Amino acid sequence: MKKLKKVIIPAAGLGTRMLPATKVIQKEMLPLAGKPIIHYIVNEAIKAGFTEIILVTNENKISSESYFETSFELETALSKISNKTLLKEMREISNLKAKIINVKQNKPKGLGHAILTAESLILDEPFAVILPDMIIDSNYNLKNLALMKKNFEKTQVSSILLGKCKKSETQNYGIVKVKNKNSKNNFLEINDVIEKPNPKKAPSNLFVAGRYVFSNEILRYLNKEKPDLSGEIQLTGALYNFLKDSKTLKGLLLEGDIHDCGNKLGYLIANLAFSFKDKKIKREVLKFIK
Repeated sequence: MKKLKKVIIPAAGLGTRMLPATKVIQKEMLPLAGKPIIHYIVNEAIKAGFTEIILVTNENKISSESYFETSFELETALSKISNKTLLKEMREISNLKAKIINVKQNKPKGLGHAILTAESLILDEPFAVILPDMIIDSNYNLKNLALMKKNFEKTQVSSILLGKCKKSETQNYGIVKVKNKNSKNNFLEINDVIEKPNPKKAPSNLFVAGRYVFSNEILRYLNKEKPDLSGEIQLTGALYNFLKDSKTLKGLLLEGDIHDCGNKLGYLIANLAFSFKDKKIKREVLKFIK
């Protein structure tokens, strides 16, 4: 029974939905309630029990990898002005209980290609994938991905996290077809994954919420996957063939709120939701809105 230690975070995309802000800055480094988006994603992975984090980045933007490195100059400056609170926070960022490894994706060729970029680090092990666009309420860090990890280590079965969207919004997501909608442990059996279907043809309103746990077998399917018309290797295609070969794929129903920080409206709402955890900020923002 193989244990899950490694998680891939693909952070090499162009961030086109967030331009012009993402022209020189990775969208994962945009601030969310005072901390970069990547901070919440890495923290979620660590809380879930992962000890090796693989960041897939590109060479053309300010990289998220430097965020987790020690800044001796900054720490010295904070020490001199006796700002112990900030000094402690900075040291916690660079002293994570996980190993962070960086790999470069030369060109944005899709999620499937980003995963394959980290193949040499995965070797024959199972692994997880977190899409940094999708931010889950941090109150649920011990649910969702953490439960998917526990379930895999018990059953060795791959799974993906599922959220619920309005039927009219299915064209924005990967939508799954499930065998049954009733499950004692919230894990559903998935029959198919369809990329951005028309609402009239969507098999359900359950969308892929950016959290995956895979047996190593999925790499074989990704390596066989051919680029689509835009030149990208899609994970959805590999999952389709995985299921076609009668492989088992489970879906865990999401607990808590999830925010799509890959678009401007979702990013704004996420900032409000996370900022509202501070009662003073919430009071002042609500006063301004009124």
